[in-house]
Amino acid sequence: MRKIVLALAIAGAGLTLSGCSEGTEGAADATAEGAMAEPEANADASGQNVEDTATEAGARLDGNTATAAQLAGANGVSPALANAIVTGRPYATVVDLHAKLRETLSQEAAGAVLVNVFVPVNLNTASRAEIELIPGMSGRMVGEFLEYRPYKDMSEFNREIGKYVDDAEVARFRSYVTL
Repeated sequence: MRKIVLALAIAGAGLTLSGCSEGTEGAADATAEGAMAEPEANADASGQNVEDTATEAGARLDGNTATAAQLAGANGVSPALANAIVTGRPYATVVDLHAKLRETLSQEAAGAVLVNVFVPVNLNTASRAEIELIPGMSGRMVGEFLEYRPYKDMSEFNREIGKYVDDAEVARFRSYVTL
């Protein structure tokens, strides 16, 4: 009897999800396309490809490349804020994007937006202030990010930062950084 109830619950949940998602496939595809970087954009200073971090640990929108519609779909971003973000481009660093957010949002609300809308931090050139804006960053981890500079590639970042946090957290951090 429990198996039947469980099967019905799963089937019902599946039907509910498919019903809720009807008509949104195009929007989801557009959001996913905007969040993914072109292969050429994944090259580091030496021309070597680095991993595409936007798709590994959840869709992060780049504040410099996402459309106003994509930004408006992000948690905490109103259509007016999305337009303000687009108008304020380009953002040299995440510090600049954060300053734009702080024009209309509290510190806490701006931090919540940065979870999903971010300007990737270059591991080898970022300031301490840029690294500190990575959501969930602690003072200790800022020090670890800085200590292992320069990073030759993302596998070195994975190895060194993986000494302090689990694989899931390394992947999450990777979604905010670039080389």
